Amino acid sequence: MAALEEGFTLSAVCLGAGPDGLLGVEQSDKTDQFLVTDSGRTVILYKVSDQKPLGSWSVKQGQIITCPAVCNFQTGEYVVVHDSKVLRIWNNEDVNLDKVFKATLSAEVYRIHSIQGTEPLVLFKEGAVRGLEALLAEPQQKIETVISDEEVIKWTKVFMVFRHPVLIFITEKCGNYFAYVQMFNSNILSKYTLLLGQEEKSIIQSFTASVDRKFISLMSLTSDGCIYETLIPIRPNDPEKNQRVVRSLLLKAVVSGNARNGVTLTVLDQDHVAVLGPPLPASKECLAIWNTKFQTLQASKELPQGTSGQLWYYGENLFMLHGKFLTIIPYKCEVSSLAGALGKLKHSQDLGTHAMPHFVNWETSQGCGLGFQDSEPSKRILRRRKIEVSVEPEHPASKQLLSTVKKDSEKHIEVEVRKFLAVKRTPDFQIVTGDIVTGLVGRCRAEPSFYPRSALMQLIQTHVLSYSLCPALMEVALEKTDVQMLQLCLQQFPDVPESVICTCLKIFLSIGDDSLQETDINMESVSNYSDTVQDEKMEEQTEIVQNGFSPEEDNRGQGESQAAAEEAASCPVIPKRAALLNAILHSAYSETFLLPHLKDIPAQHITLFLQYLYFLYLKCSENATMTLPGIHPPTLNQIMDWICLLLDANFTVVVMIPEAKRLLLSLYKFVKSQICICSELNKIEVSFRELQKLNQEKNNRELYSIEVLELF
Repeated sequence: MAALEEGFTLSAVCLGAGPDGLLGVEQSDKTDQFLVTDSGRTVILYKVSDQKPLGSWSVKQGQIITCPAVCNFQTGEYVVVHDSKVLRIWNNEDVNLDKVFKATLSAEVYRIHSIQGTEPLVLFKEGAVRGLEALLAEPQQKIETVISDEEVIKWTKVFMVFRHPVLIFITEKCGNYFAYVQMFNSNILSKYTLLLGQEEKSIIQSFTASVDRKFISLMSLTSDGCIYETLIPIRPNDPEKNQRVVRSLLLKAVVSGNARNGVTLTVLDQDHVAVLGPPLPASKECLAIWNTKFQTLQASKELPQGTSGQLWYYGENLFMLHGKFLTIIPYKCEVSSLAGALGKLKHSQDLGTHAMPHFVNWETSQGCGLGFQDSEPSKRILRRRKIEVSVEPEHPASKQLLSTVKKDSEKHIEVEVRKFLAVKRTPDFQIVTGDIVTGLVGRCRAEPSFYPRSALMQLIQTHVLSYSLCPALMEVALEKTDVQMLQLCLQQFPDVPESVICTCLKIFLSIGDDSLQETDINMESVSNYSDTVQDEKMEEQTEIVQNGFSPEEDNRGQGESQAAAEEAASCPVIPKRAALLNAILHSAYSETFLLPHLKDIPAQHITLFLQYLYFLYLKCSENATMTLPGIHPPTLNQIMDWICLLLDANFTVVVMIPEAKRLLLSLYKFVKSQICICSELNKIEVSFRELQKLNQEKNNRELYSIEVLELF
């Protein structure tokens, strides 16, 4: 049997997927993390268990990402291609894609494949394939043409067979389909012509495939609503000869034959496929799991908001766009049997012990054990920072350090931690580091006078810890009101819960200025905001507040807005408090989970935070790039998002505070001016649309004409 469980939204924020949906969803080097690439400029790293983004990277305005970003499992870096030829490589520490490693290639890239056990493989639009290492060694190398003229690649996938990658891609030319199979261990490329059989009039809408020892099972969903299977041999008899393979009917009428768009399929295991599409001509789109062995429908879920016709599968989760949101639907597939296919399987306690039959890992057939094993060590060197990894399974000093943290003094622990961090990192470095932090925090709770602050700060800066690995660490820092450690945790931990973020915000807003002056705070995100003459700032401020809005339209409240502008000319908080608040602005969050906690913050603190955010917005508006100075300042989007969040959560309270009247009036006038600008732009858009229609009718005019165009 198979079942579809209740789905959930990966992000409550609408994705910029565009009309064609997403470019792709790819597995990261961590099981619970995925790279989501939209069809525009952005790549987002999500953690599924927390349903929140861990990082986001975008290419510059005017550039466009042309293939999904992937993770290089050998180095942990991310690879993406924009504008078809420009390859970018970065890691989690990078912020701006424009400043990361760049290589301009000599040919256009169709797709980058990356799976465990091998380096990423780059498939070009002309059919040639290169390993990433060979490509980076000579980016401008000549790329040969493999496919014929007018052939277009429609679909591609890579597998591991006997510890070596095998890549297949499907092309189409004048209604004919061809399959190319590239074997990398023997460097053999085979071509097959896919014979459609008696259903030659049907159009293939989607492909998926699985692999075993001898054959690639290629499945295709066609416009008649049926699924066909084609067996392609991995090792051909005559590689240089164009061979023909015939497809056979696998499942009949799984989707409506009238559906032209939004249908796709993906194979889940040896006996189950997931199909996305409307089952009947007048019905809404559905996600269904079919048993191919017994040709029965196992599970179905209606999708009333529609989909983009895209479906990805990793582990036991199906990814799809439902409406404008990336949705994850967990599923279960049990061992295929006739009773299970008919829904009559008796569930017992030991039934759940059966593992879902995923693809057979054929590289283990030679006695190599489970999992992928690279036959040769990777020659790749990290471009950012070289982390030496010891091949020893266990570091002998780690156990000694774990016992040291339980009984020795703070000074001795600090010395031992420094020694531990100075040696080569082992594969279990992250786990050992988490155990050390857990031991230190546990002792802090047991002994209130014990607080090895310096040792904890060193361990946090290793970039391997997270909130989920040591949740008690931030709890102790909150109890001690250690704002420096809280700032560092917010900067280093990608998965801080929204409740903890709000608790940190309360402390950052309530702690006294005198206490902050005595505290060592990281000031990288704060620049000198008082580097201009006051008169010049006031003159610029007047223009910014108006922003296209004529003062004669509304003279009410002019005095209040003038006073608000004077107040906004200087930062409402001291620089060290500003640095702490910037750490809050950079934290990842889910709006749904954050809003309830923001309502618990006192109104005067909300007003102070709003004043600071409004000040940051005005500083952004002083230059054409709409950015703040500094090494890692808040972005304009982060500032505006937090203003909206604070007002959504606390507007009814803030509006009653006299101190907030001027600030709210300034925000009101700013929003009103933006509405006026948008209204004028909409009028211009109508005029341009009429001009475009006239331009399209140009061919119908005579050689000479007089035209009068009236724009209202």
